[in-house]
Amino acid sequence: MKKSTATVSVTEQLCLSLLHKCKTLKTVKQIHAITCKTGLDTDRIVAGKLLLHCAVSISDALDYARRLFHHFPDPDVFMYNTIIRGFAESDTPRNSLVAFVEMRRRACVLDSFSFAFVLKGAANYGGLRGGVQLHCDATRHGLDTHLFVATTLVSMYAECGCVSSARKVFEEMSEPNVVAWNAVLTACFRCGDVKGSEEIFDRMPIRNLTSWNVMLAGYIKAGELELAKEVFLEMPVKDDVSWSSMIAGFAQNGCFDEAFGFFRKLLWVGMRPNEVSLTGVLSACAQAGAFEFGKILQGFLEKSGFLWMISVNNALMDTYCKCGNVGMARLVFERMPENKSIVSWTTMIAGLAMHGNGEEAIQLFHDMEASGISPDGITFISILYACSHAGLIEQGCKYFSKMKDVYGIEPVIEHYGCMVDLYGRAGKLQKAYDFVCQMPISPTAIIWRTLLGACSIHGNVKLGEKVKERLSELEPSDSGDHVLLSNIYAIAGKWKDVATVRRSMTDQKIKKTPGWSMIEVDKIMYTFVAGGKQDKIAEEAYEKLSEIISKLRIEGGYVPEVGSVLHDIEEEEKEDSVSRHSEKLALAFGMARLCEGRVIRIVKNLRVCRDCHAVMKLISRVYRLEILVRDRSRFHSFRDGSCSCKDYWLFLERTTMAKTFGSGNGASSIDGLLLVREWKCQSCLKLCDKAAITLVQYAIKEDCRGILLEECPDFILIILT
Repeated sequence: MKKSTATVSVTEQLCLSLLHKCKTLKTVKQIHAITCKTGLDTDRIVAGKLLLHCAVSISDALDYARRLFHHFPDPDVFMYNTIIRGFAESDTPRNSLVAFVEMRRRACVLDSFSFAFVLKGAANYGGLRGGVQLHCDATRHGLDTHLFVATTLVSMYAECGCVSSARKVFEEMSEPNVVAWNAVLTACFRCGDVKGSEEIFDRMPIRNLTSWNVMLAGYIKAGELELAKEVFLEMPVKDDVSWSSMIAGFAQNGCFDEAFGFFRKLLWVGMRPNEVSLTGVLSACAQAGAFEFGKILQGFLEKSGFLWMISVNNALMDTYCKCGNVGMARLVFERMPENKSIVSWTTMIAGLAMHGNGEEAIQLFHDMEASGISPDGITFISILYACSHAGLIEQGCKYFSKMKDVYGIEPVIEHYGCMVDLYGRAGKLQKAYDFVCQMPISPTAIIWRTLLGACSIHGNVKLGEKVKERLSELEPSDSGDHVLLSNIYAIAGKWKDVATVRRSMTDQKIKKTPGWSMIEVDKIMYTFVAGGKQDKIAEEAYEKLSEIISKLRIEGGYVPEVGSVLHDIEEEEKEDSVSRHSEKLALAFGMARLCEGRVIRIVKNLRVCRDCHAVMKLISRVYRLEILVRDRSRFHSFRDGSCSCKDYWLFLERTTMAKTFGSGNGASSIDGLLLVREWKCQSCLKLCDKAAITLVQYAIKEDCRGILLEECPDFILIILT
């Protein structure tokens, strides 16, 4: 008998020792099999440890933990607390409340851990009503003032947006420790109470490193970057969390130079960057279009051995995609470890979509399916985006249906937005409008704004007014909506309506978002704003731009496309207006500073206009330059006088003119311009060196004039002076 007990004890110790080393569900199941074979599966200690490992330590083993729990005949309080904790920290935190209710029905003794874990579950799903009931129950059991339970109550009320209740619970605590102080500090920031956070921080009798990091993260989230800097400088000790917060936070707030600066200081003080700081600085490179700095970072990552991290590889891919080098991104993707995540595939698909490579994005989507990875909702957003920007309407509709029918993914607002964009870009405005009206969920302002943008591109005044009415009900003060409607009126020549919209913006004190463009020169980011302040950098850009425009007029036949200026002003003023666009200034500055043969990369916050698009093409041909422009919608890669977008959006605008001015041959005069309206074959259009064309700088081959409209589906309206 003693021998048998000794044998069981050794086996128990062996199982528990091996269990701590298990990293996958497969190995846990092997340990479970041993306990069943030796009879240890009925031992409370072994069963409890096995349950804890499955519910908390292994990411994909919660369902197995649930089955283990139900298999045990008489679970004790430790087992109940473990399964409640597992559900609270999972994607289904509401189930923690179900387990807690079952625990109470079994008349199991409740302790502080029971309430702390279930309160965390209520916090994670935002269940204020359930949280209040749990608070009452904890009070009835005399546990509401327990330090652990009270601290969790503070966090629960904060997650549910009740900062006053959180502070009330905290003030009733007799002796709060530093964890409780940090909890109420976090609560104030989470509910947007910055002054309250400062008051709590000043009252704290003792602060630890977490307290300082909470202040850092809170200020950054609130956009108080200067205050975050002050706290960072005052910190007695800084850890990797402190540095990561500053790098990632400043990058997210658009302060890219500062983010790069903090990363350099991090390396200078001798600290090793972590996953968060690396992805943060790579995100800054991606958003700013800092290609050269991104290349330096890749060298650092390779040298320091960080490329085994999937998240860092994903961030590096995203950086190259958003810096305009999709080839480098593809190389990173191909060299990644074999266990590519769904994020890796989606990032690469989104990168191809951004560059207008719709067919390649679709092929990569099929490769992902073939590799055994199922797409998620974000992957479908990327593939629908690819179809939209490449004009692949049928394929886009097919993938939208496939998402629901094959993968059982219920469309969310982003998917519907992609479909509206798909129809809108293709000029199917009525179909887009009908699609929005038939949506099973209420369309948001973003949906209506997408449709309004399409109306602006295609000059559909009637539908644009109808859409703007819907937008006014949802977000009446959005400047972009007013500008879009104003542009629709301007394209149609309704200057009185333009003036009315602009006057309305002035009366409501609504300011238009200024256009800016960024360019990286010698690893320094320069920003240009249309009509911004004059300084030495701006003067250098204007001087170089004047020289460029003169050369383009002589050698490229450049005539400003003043149709891009949607204001009722004289032609000379319009020419002056288009010459001052921020992307032109950034390009001129880059040409003045960068070495010959270098690719010029520009990031713009708004959509590139027709005139700037035409100028970029001419410069790429006359100066033999490669230019990459990332605007609000996509990438434009200019080389040898052509653009990677294949002028898809320009063709749409010209089709709009057909609807505006009417169809059929003949000539008419509108605002002093002689318009010759003819339907011609799009495939025969060539860039003309000497064309003096007001709105469309293209010429037509003579041998194409006999093609009839019925024989040529790719028709386009040509407007000549």
